Order: sequence, then C-alpha cells, then structure tokens
Amino acid sequence: MKLFRTVGLLLLMGVAGYSQDIKPIEIDSSSHWEKKNTLSFDLSEIAFVNWSPGGTSSISGLAKGVFFRKYEHDQTKWSNELILRYGMNKQDGTEWRKTDDALQFNSTFGYRNDTVSHWYYSAKLTFNTQFSNGYNYPNTQKPISRLFAPAYTFLGVGAEYSNKPAKVNFYLSPLTMKNTLVLDQRLANQGAFGVTKAVYDDVTGEILKKGKQSRTEVGILVTGHHKHELWKNITLEDRISLYTDYLNKFGNIDIDWQMQMDFVVNEYVKASIGTQLVYDDDIKAKEERAGEQVTVGPKIQLKQILGIGVVYNFK
Repeated sequence: MKLFRTVGLLLLMGVAGYSQDIKPIEIDSSSHWEKKNTLSFDLSEIAFVNWSPGGTSSISGLAKGVFFRKYEHDQTKWSNELILRYGMNKQDGTEWRKTDDALQFNSTFGYRNDTVSHWYYSAKLTFNTQFSNGYNYPNTQKPISRLFAPAYTFLGVGAEYSNKPAKVNFYLSPLTMKNTLVLDQRLANQGAFGVTKAVYDDVTGEILKKGKQSRTEVGILVTGHHKHELWKNITLEDRISLYTDYLNKFGNIDIDWQMQMDFVVNEYVKASIGTQLVYDDDIKAKEERAGEQVTVGPKIQLKQILGIGVVYNFK
C-alpha cells in the first residue's frame, strides 16, 4: 500500500507541473559509442475491506532493465541490446505467481558502401531465454519451462535497412540458423518446444532413448523495429520477428510481435501499456484435465501488460 501511494504521489506531482525532459541517449563523440541504461519498476495493487460487490485483493510488480550500446562510425555500425524483465503477482489465497520472465540479447553488425545509404550488409545474433521455472497454474509440481528450457539462438546474415531519423529498422536474412535448447531432460523426453522426444518401451514404459536437448533449423528471418512519438510524451514502439524453416514445414511462420505505448509523466514516472503475440508451431499448449497435464496442439499466445512505475536512466 505504501509503495502504491508513493507511485500515485509521484504521478500527481508530474501532472501538477513538475514535468522534466527525459535525458537523451549519451553519445560519446570521441569513441563513436552511444549508451543508454534504463531501470524501471511498475506496481499495481488493489485491496478490498468489507466490499459488498466482492473481489480479491492483489498486488503485482514488474521489474525491467534495458541496456543499450551502439558503435557507429563512417560505414560501420554495431548495435547491442540486453533486455531483462521479471514480474510477480500475489492474490489472497494463492501463492506468488510469475507474470513475466525474459532474458534477451540482440546484436547486429553492419557495413554499408557509403555514408549516405541506409542499407547495410549485416550479421545478426539473437538469444532468448528466461530466469526461473514456469508453471501451468495451479499445478506447481512440474515446471513446463525453465532456465535454458527453452533457449533460442538465431544467427544469420542478410541486409538491414536502418533509418535513424525515422527510427525505423528492418532486417532480412535468407540464411539464418535457429537453435533451440531444452536443457531439462524431463521436458526434452516429452519433446517440448520441438526437440525430438524420447523413445519408450511399449511394454514396460522404460526409456530406450532419451529425448534430444537441442534442435537446429535453417531458414528465413525477418525482423522490424519502429519507434515514434504519437503526441507529446506519448511514444509507440513495436518489434516483430518472423521466421520460417526451409526443411520443416516451409511457409509455416513463427511470429513474435511486441507493441508498447509509453506515457511519460516526468523524468522518473512513466505509464505503459503493452501487448505481445507469439505463435510457434513447435510449442504445444498444455491443459489441466482431471488433475493431469495434457499436451494439446499449438495455440496463439497473447499477453497484455498495463502499469505505472518509476523509471531511472543512467550512464
């Protein structure tokens, strides 16, 4: 409650006129490096005491960190971004539950023929995983995901269109390797996240051959990133990633699309609303039936986040 009141007070101060300009990205002209570090914490809380319509008290928190480094000089550009997110929720009568969990690293190296063109010959590396176990609540006995289970690595070469004034970035790779790791043998035996599952004896049920803990694919990767100011202190940012494998169901596209709208109150307070849509044919959904987890077919995954919190930018 105290934290919620503090955030509310900060918001009121910003609305009342204590607004400040957000610090720009630091540019070191001597080394040609751009640097930006952002830490933020969003908090939401609702409490009921003798509330006649009923309701469940809850508190949620989401911590985020974004660390950005970019080298740009003449025809060479090298961008690096580390994104960290972790969120928890607690309701009356239930245990703490995870609401968000991401560890992502992106690195793109590009070279262009001249200093005027927006097109680069590029190589791109992306890595994604999570910090802690994920569960199909209320079942918390058997994790359905863990650290490095899964972990995805994309490594490829292609062409990148980078227009800094317009804040538009587009990347196309006709040759990208996708590697999926499932470093949990129980999940690997189930064939989770598209790896080859274990072979069992039809009579005894014993494992004859363990499931593989990795899977490698080669295909086409297309990514896009756009960020622009809709109105003063209101910014829309979206990222999209599309991938299809040449050999395994070519044309069946894996989608990861994220959109976020930020409402800046002042230098330290920001509200945001975001969505993420994911579809991967290799990720089979799980459902609880008669107390047992049952694996069903792939489904569209959708996440929506709304929060207000404190933001800190530093060098």
